[in-house]
Amino acid sequence: MSRLYPIKFKTIFKEKIWGGQKIKTVLGKDIGSLANCGETWEISGVEGNESIVAEGLLKGRSLSEIIHLFKGELVGDHVYKQFGKEFPLLIKFIDANDDLSIQVHPNDELAKKRHNTFGKSEMWYVFQADVGSKLIDGFKGPISKEEYLLAFKKGKVLDVLNQVEVNEGDAFYLPAGRVHTIGKGVCIAEIQQTSDITYRIYDFDRKDQDGNKRELHVDESLDAIDYSYQEEVKIDYEEKINHPSQLVSCDYFETNKLVLTEGITRDYQHTSFTIYICFDGESVINTELGAITLTKGEVVLIPAVIKKISITPSTSCSLLETYIV
Repeated sequence: MSRLYPIKFKTIFKEKIWGGQKIKTVLGKDIGSLANCGETWEISGVEGNESIVAEGLLKGRSLSEIIHLFKGELVGDHVYKQFGKEFPLLIKFIDANDDLSIQVHPNDELAKKRHNTFGKSEMWYVFQADVGSKLIDGFKGPISKEEYLLAFKKGKVLDVLNQVEVNEGDAFYLPAGRVHTIGKGVCIAEIQQTSDITYRIYDFDRKDQDGNKRELHVDESLDAIDYSYQEEVKIDYEEKINHPSQLVSCDYFETNKLVLTEGITRDYQHTSFTIYICFDGESVINTELGAITLTKGEVVLIPAVIKKISITPSTSCSLLETYIV
């Protein structure tokens, strides 16, 4: 059996009606001939969109194949026991050249009942934002299901939603059930549960190249929406240099931000895999099972069997670090 090492996967590029060119111009990734690249899936276990190892002895193997081969050594014993060969997180970069549809994702219970899959709680880290750009995160104030439905039927759903102006470095946690959308001019790194279940509530009456409007899921969304009011939705964190800044700690993942100007060592207390998402600069990650260079727009999976690493930036680099406790 091949031995494990820090693993990069081939990027999956997604054309979207609302996408643009920033995956290329900001992140430096080759999007080929895509006119509107809205998303890249960097690590995915979603059926039909499964990540393939990009390099090394495991090159060409799928994510589920290498989980089957290495089990807890790759993902962690507790993760393997819970999820088997299904990888529990989906990692994306998103470029919103136009507003995404207003949407909601079901929680685990509802997703299991309706789709036999996991729900979708997620987090966003804004790595680029045009001046004045916004996103929607929950409701503007306390609201009941009946009040929401009345606003929707009157065509005034935007009037009850919380629009937040965003800047580079902002971060958000969106539990399943939170109504949301990414606004025009916002680029994010997204960490989410492995699920592709989205209920589209409103799509600004857009039509695709064939003149068709995208399907809405208004009725399905009503029982999925969490109508509770969250006053403060931006994550309040202190950015530290050469030391992890915690962004999110939830049932599904933990995420830290690392801004590095010098080398650091990470001695893991968690027992799962670790993922690094680079959104600025370049660094070399050294481990007992090999070294790997990580540049802007790249993502790497550190197997659970690796307990200690060192990260050395070329000059400086900024990373997200995520894992499961």
